[in-house]
Amino acid sequence: MTADVPATAVLRVSSGSFDPALYADISALSTKQAEYLIPAIKALPGLLDFVAGVSPDGSMVNFSVWDTAEHAAQMNQLKEMAVIARGEMEAAGVVFNPIVTQPVSWTI
Repeated sequence: MTADVPATAVLRVSSGSFDPALYADISALSTKQAEYLIPAIKALPGLLDFVAGVSPDGSMVNFSVWDTAEHAAQMNQLKEMAVIARGEMEAAGVVFNPIVTQPVSWTI
């Protein structure tokens, strides 16, 4: 582990897929959602990093690093993410995979 990542750190990965023909709409929606998601997520304790990406191949991912599993679990209850953003994405055609949380094994 690096000095910046505690030994208790976990990764949280939320991923989904959609028809690649919807890429422009899904990408634009993701960018729009950042306006309300960024402040809400930054307000949560324990966040170390968060990255979101949408691919023209019809996939998307939200990847975050948290100092503990308990802090990562806050995302499951965050209204802006769990209800609003997810609902908008599903309405637009995204099908989500189960969320995965794993302990950090190593970092660079």
